[in-house]
Amino acid sequence: MGEKIKKAIGLKGDFKTTVMPMINYSFANIFLGGAGYIISMYFTIFLTDVVNISLRQASIVVMIATIWDAVTDPVMGIITDRTRSKYGKHRRYLLVGIPFLLISYTLLWNSFGLNGAENSKAAMIYFVLVYMLYKTAYTIISVPHTAMLPELAPEYDLRTQYNSVGYLFNSAGMVPAFGLAVLVLALFGSNDNITSASRSPFLVIGIVLSVFFAVSVFITFKTTKEPSSLGNHVEPLDIKYIIREYVLVFKNKSFRQYFFMSVAYQFATGFYNNSKVYYIKYLANQYSKYALFNAVAGVAEAAAFPLNYELTIKFGKKKCGNIVTPLMVAGLAIGLFMQQSNGGTASTIWVVLMMLSMILYPFGMSGLGFVSTNIFPDITDVDELITGRRREGVIATFSTLIKKSISGVMAAMVGFTLQGFGLVTGDTVSQYEAETGLLFAQSSNAIWGVRICVAVIPIVAAIISLILLKNFRMTKKDHEMIRAAIAVKRKYGSVTLNEEQIKVCEAIAGQKFEKTWLGQGNDSDEEHTLEINENGEFAVLAEKE
Repeated sequence: MGEKIKKAIGLKGDFKTTVMPMINYSFANIFLGGAGYIISMYFTIFLTDVVNISLRQASIVVMIATIWDAVTDPVMGIITDRTRSKYGKHRRYLLVGIPFLLISYTLLWNSFGLNGAENSKAAMIYFVLVYMLYKTAYTIISVPHTAMLPELAPEYDLRTQYNSVGYLFNSAGMVPAFGLAVLVLALFGSNDNITSASRSPFLVIGIVLSVFFAVSVFITFKTTKEPSSLGNHVEPLDIKYIIREYVLVFKNKSFRQYFFMSVAYQFATGFYNNSKVYYIKYLANQYSKYALFNAVAGVAEAAAFPLNYELTIKFGKKKCGNIVTPLMVAGLAIGLFMQQSNGGTASTIWVVLMMLSMILYPFGMSGLGFVSTNIFPDITDVDELITGRRREGVIATFSTLIKKSISGVMAAMVGFTLQGFGLVTGDTVSQYEAETGLLFAQSSNAIWGVRICVAVIPIVAAIISLILLKNFRMTKKDHEMIRAAIAVKRKYGSVTLNEEQIKVCEAIAGQKFEKTWLGQGNDSDEEHTLEINENGEFAVLAEKE
């Protein structure tokens, strides 16, 4: 059975010693993918239409918690990088995060009777604190989990395989979590419309999913093996040390390219995700099909995986982003023309267009997402070329510090934009429709506010991300050369590269070779060059592996 699964996915290597460790490591992705998916789908509208706080207040909740998440990430990265244990630097923190996950995810969907219409400040403060607690739990688990990957999978293609299995487990978290949410909402009569009467189903969703996600994290903790970190050198910790660590990260040219590309990608997906539910509910008037639209989107994103994987394995880590991202832009462009559906032939046309949008956007979006995920582990090797140290935690958390801060501000921008353009939400809409039997008509300004957030800004950001991707330099051949040079330097204390290899290192690192750790201390008469074996592999890597 194991070999059949391996063949179906397209993975290489022995199932027991290569594929099974990927599966064990990826169980935590059920939480990392599934928990955030449900939050992106329901949390904002839960705050505005169930708890009845304003769009601005809901945006402030998300912004504060996300910025808190960004601030805690670097702290967690420094902690993991400085951890010395025979069990490794990262794995133990997965266990530490589980109790926080269980408590926070349950509280996230329980307002304890707080109603924004009666006391909006109290409701907002409560959800700020609870969301911050959840983000802390997420940080404790996600930072060590992400930072662990470069050590578990040092090879270029092996990392792609790990990320591919992780991608499948993201879906293994999203699909049942989404199915459960839809089922519970349907059982409580809240599937067609979410109102202040929908508190009970969301509490049930929170309780059940918190247990489901906690179990997945525990399986990864229990089954994943990590190299000992007892021999790691740890420098004294002070403010200068912390500042120096993060300044060094941004000196890495490959990191800067990856960072700005992924920030632009995050702008595209962030604006879309934060406004999608209002796009469907208030612009298209199709909330009764919200679950269907999201199911189709999930299938479309999953359907893109085989193509993304094959393109990556055959042509490198940039190819899938270059090919499928235009479909993302096409899916977003439909939002520029979407109209409210009020029945009849015209309504059917708009529903079909919305369905097409739900296919094109996630299919195309998955390409850039796949690229970003696969490029990140290789950045740590470039950093080692520059510094001579493995700093997975610092690199991961410097990136998330900035990106999550931007994400928090972005969430606020969406809420403030929609409310600034006059979008009306919550009981005002539901009461009007219940009393009159008529569809609540949003103003033309409000509709354009939705268009700007769900289409205009995401399209511009996606195009910018695609342009930046084209400038990313490192290939599989470059990466293997860098790893081989590092291995030789570790083995002999010096390494001798030819002119072409030095130019590659300088182009990727963005620094003169002699200023990097790899280029220092090579003044001895004895030369240690990179040898190629009969299979065309770097001998030092083949010997090591």
